[in-house]
Amino acid sequence: MLRVLQIVQQLLQQNRHATKRDVYYSDPAILKGRVNQALNDICIHFQCSRSSLHVVMQVSTVLTYLPILNLGSAPFCKHGNLTKCINLQGLPVPVHISQVSHICSGADYILLVEKETGKFFQRLVNDKFCGKNRCILLTGKGYPDVATRSFLRRLTDELHLPVYALMDGDPYGLDILSVYRFGSLTMAYDAEVLAVPEIFWLGVHLSDCLDFHIPEECLLPLTERDKRKADALLSRSYLKHLAPGWWYEQSLTCFQAVKLEIEAVSAASFSLLADHYIQSKIQGKGYV
Repeated sequence: MLRVLQIVQQLLQQNRHATKRDVYYSDPAILKGRVNQALNDICIHFQCSRSSLHVVMQVSTVLTYLPILNLGSAPFCKHGNLTKCINLQGLPVPVHISQVSHICSGADYILLVEKETGKFFQRLVNDKFCGKNRCILLTGKGYPDVATRSFLRRLTDELHLPVYALMDGDPYGLDILSVYRFGSLTMAYDAEVLAVPEIFWLGVHLSDCLDFHIPEECLLPLTERDKRKADALLSRSYLKHLAPGWWYEQSLTCFQAVKLEIEAVSAASFSLLADHYIQSKIQGKGYV
């Protein structure tokens, strides 16, 4: 911890940023497998956020390895340069959120998508969903990193838009959604600046099978791993008291021992998700 703290001090004094990998290679003999825990301990001890240490996520030059967003008509400034997101096929979430300013948008809401796999996210982009429905489209590609959560928090704080989430109807989908709303268990000290309290779970829910004529064959049995994750979620008292609707949906999943993935909505038609499902759920307040 002291070795990492020494590196952090150098970063702050020089006003530089480094990735966790950079920190590790500063002293691999001491820091092997210990960087993340040391950073967490430092944040807890000094009651500060991870970003204030100037240690950031690994930056990749390959776009698909980063959380991807599509801001529709939302521009923002980074290093004083205006970035316009009109008709783009997606942008990486900015790593240094503090360097982003003047965010503005004509969007009506933010659509948070669990994953980019299975061409689901790209399908919405290709269908020009943002332009047709005036929304900001964002994905953390599974469990979100700090940059994604921080940027979503900035968007909600500055644009005051509702956030609707599309997650798999399984224990892991709800766990990912809980990270956005309540924060992660390992970084609880950062929850106040990263958590987004007002998120609506748009779907998918088991009740969607009946409402949108999803074939019964799309229901998948819960694995033993799913069941253990579900039990862990249901044991979280804060989830039951602060998000009772989410807790009920999870208990229903456990009771029926089945799960439903986002892609199942497209079983009847490839265009059902973009053309009908999302807007129908928002307008009919079919979210939790």
